[in-house]
Amino acid sequence: MDAAPALKASPLFQSFTDTGIGILAGICTARNYPSGTPLFVENMVSDSMFIVAEGRVALSAKSDRGDLPLGELSGGDWLGELSLINTGQRMCTAMAVTSVAAFEIRQADFQKLIVTKPQACMKLLMNICTAFGIKVQANRDALRSLVSRP
Repeated sequence: MDAAPALKASPLFQSFTDTGIGILAGICTARNYPSGTPLFVENMVSDSMFIVAEGRVALSAKSDRGDLPLGELSGGDWLGELSLINTGQRMCTAMAVTSVAAFEIRQADFQKLIVTKPQACMKLLMNICTAFGIKVQANRDALRSLVSRP
């Protein structure tokens, strides 16, 4: 499975030229997950991001009342993008709802690419930051309610 078409289909990579897509596709690893299989589990080491090519992925987080559904992703969506910036722990569990074809970009490979292709890497980081900012803005009322609780 070729990563370039999946990257082109993702809004995160829409501003990339074919050359830029090719550069980043070169560090992608194809992954397939049968239905019911986790892509990753909450609290495990977070060292890569995923671009969903096909299928549906459910996100959930543990709470006092059990697993809390956070949403669902499908083709063109991405997850774990902050892992390219900072290694930490996964904040949620990502479970394949259907068979999932995805591409993984590991932080270690991305860090190596920064040395040889900094422009492509910087563009991806800027797109990640922009997308993250949009998500924060869209959820600002919920964030305010969390911050203002006594």
